[in-house]
Amino acid sequence: MDTTQNLVQGAGLGLRRSFLSHVIDTPLDVGFYEVAPENWITIGGKLGKQFRAVTERHAVICHGLSLSLGSTDPLDEQLVLSVKQFMHSHQIKLYSEHLSYCSKNGHLYDLLPIPFTAEAVSHVAARIRRVQDILGQRIAVENASYYAALGQEMSEIEFFNAVVAEADCDILLDINNIYVNSINHRYDAEAFLRAMPGQRISYAHVAGHYVEADDFLVDTHGAEIIDPVWKLLGKAYELFGVFPTLLERDFNIPPLAELMREVATIKDIQSAWGAQHAQQSA
Repeated sequence: MDTTQNLVQGAGLGLRRSFLSHVIDTPLDVGFYEVAPENWITIGGKLGKQFRAVTERHAVICHGLSLSLGSTDPLDEQLVLSVKQFMHSHQIKLYSEHLSYCSKNGHLYDLLPIPFTAEAVSHVAARIRRVQDILGQRIAVENASYYAALGQEMSEIEFFNAVVAEADCDILLDINNIYVNSINHRYDAEAFLRAMPGQRISYAHVAGHYVEADDFLVDTHGAEIIDPVWKLLGKAYELFGVFPTLLERDFNIPPLAELMREVATIKDIQSAWGAQHAQQSA
């Protein structure tokens, strides 16, 4: 089975329709773009042609929204087949999804937490393996933000690592989700990070969040990234080496110049830790 590691490089940006034309006319200084395949699979006409123009010129990866890996509903294998065809059509090599669920007899339009239990590990890992069998490649699963932990038999990191090991999949490391969860559920973010199987990291997300209270953060992807999240990204590079990292901004999208300033910050942190690793290896 094909691995999905090392297929993109540098600092990436989530592709949004609001600046699609700009990307085509004036390419941005980013290493790769990320799209939700569900938002593009059925798109034709002008937008479809514009999207084709992007995938012909730039590295693009898929980040799914609705596969619902933790659901007890039957796995939507038709969606997986549609994603496979979409990826083949646009020469997209990497597909990631959330370690969560969003359906129960129909879509719930929210990413809900999976109970941290041994039964759930086996259930989710089997579904991930089936997705990988259909696609013919490994996928990356993302550590999700959550606001309640029901039926918790193990810690979040124990659950996440058990799923990844049993499914034999890769990791989409969401730095902001670690930070948000560490505040909301009162654990050590760096200790969580250290416990990750770093060799499985395909790429990472960084994003902003909303501060509801000092001890309650909401993962919105709708604000600037704060300094503790940037520092946690640097710690990840220190621990595991520099890996591709994407800026997520889904709401309150600012002018492109502001987005590119945050992309530049990713590059600066990557360069700093890349240089440090090079010195240590010399």
